[in-house]
Amino acid sequence: MSVRFLLDGEIVEITDVDPTSTILNYLRYRLRRTGTKEGCAEGDCGACTVLLGELDEGAETMRWRSVNACILFLPMLDGKALLTVESLAVDGKLNPLQACMAENGSSQCGFCTPGFVMSLYGRTIGASGHDLPVADVVAGNLCRCTGYGPILAAGDGIGKLSRDDQPTMVALREMAETACAGGVFEDRRWFAPRTPEALAGLLAAHPDARIIAGATDVGLWVTKGLKTIETMVFIGNVAGMKAIVEDEAGVTLGAGVPYADAHAAFSRLHPDLGELVRRIGGLQVRNAGTIGGNIANGSPIGDGPPALIALGAELTLCSTAGRRTMPLENFFLDYGRQDRQPGEYVESLWIPRPAPQDIIHISKLSRRFDSDISAVCGAFALTVENGLIVRARIAFGGMAATPCRASGCEAALVGKPFAAETIASGTIALAGDFSPITDVRGTATYRAEVAANLLWRLWYRAQGEDISVLALESSHG
Repeated sequence: MSVRFLLDGEIVEITDVDPTSTILNYLRYRLRRTGTKEGCAEGDCGACTVLLGELDEGAETMRWRSVNACILFLPMLDGKALLTVESLAVDGKLNPLQACMAENGSSQCGFCTPGFVMSLYGRTIGASGHDLPVADVVAGNLCRCTGYGPILAAGDGIGKLSRDDQPTMVALREMAETACAGGVFEDRRWFAPRTPEALAGLLAAHPDARIIAGATDVGLWVTKGLKTIETMVFIGNVAGMKAIVEDEAGVTLGAGVPYADAHAAFSRLHPDLGELVRRIGGLQVRNAGTIGGNIANGSPIGDGPPALIALGAELTLCSTAGRRTMPLENFFLDYGRQDRQPGEYVESLWIPRPAPQDIIHISKLSRRFDSDISAVCGAFALTVENGLIVRARIAFGGMAATPCRASGCEAALVGKPFAAETIASGTIALAGDFSPITDVRGTATYRAEVAANLLWRLWYRAQGEDISVLALESSHG
């Protein structure tokens, strides 16, 4: 199989591509572009950050995204543009951002510097998801010398940089006409369908194929688990899979929508949902990882599902046999098991818009505030009318083998006054809903206690108290 992409504006064509080889390994070992570093090989440290450029659906505009080259598979480059840290300097002269980093003393050992430069460069050219404070843009980049002050100063000290992407867009449009539909390398197969019909047909013919969207999870199976994946179906080119449709009733998102793209729509649904999305991995992970992928992998500690379940989200699956829609909570059957039949794929997600009288509260607890996996994620949606709780949807991640609702707690709240006594009763019922485990992220006792505390958080917040982390730290400082 072959892959064609733009590197610094020039077309590169690679033949005999191993579909499980990573962009990072190609850059370092084939092109000798060693500025892109390997630090963790799992998308956590950001030393491998590069920018990928692609045309939006309709090919009228393009966008750049910072991504982790260490976990993205090489065929995912097909039809895209790539920039590495070596792309920035021109004729030996530093890019203004690089010069600003040097002037601020923003590099110590230097290992992490190229990754920080690429993340910050994305911000200067207005790349996808980069309309954030500097600290958020580089939250997915680690400096083990702890030199964050000068790095942040450099990021704040540089303004927007112009970039002429017209030649790149012309070249990408031409390349789109001959995009690779897939191929075979030794005993491994890669398919890249462009229509929903082609996708459904491929999955019917290869029901055991691994679906690839952003590879932020599956990439680790290869780089860390050393697994061999024989057949992969990439959905990143399928028409309509990245669509976001908002109306008065709610929001519909294609399963291929990256979390970074969903952030604005989620924030309009409720600020807590937007804040939760902001804390899913680093920006590089959110630029690649998708809504559908986070759901389909069925992780008990996935950040998205608890909040989406509490909000009443519905999932649509598709195959050659047709479509079926279900409440999201019904999709998760047991650890590692989801209600997805052979040949089916997650097509879209619909989230109803909360009513004005709904009380929404979503909290993620983790060892690190940014770029960390949840120990517990709790989401609460209460409808209160005339002082009574008439509806309650409460869901947790990290408390059971799957993300699921706290049915006992819900029953203890519904029909009762929205009062402290009712919340206390709810916490007692909550203790019977789950039997959490002890692992590296938290003990069973810790999880049970903080789950109850999250319900109290909802109560205190509804009384007008500021329960944000920064406010609490300030009050005790």
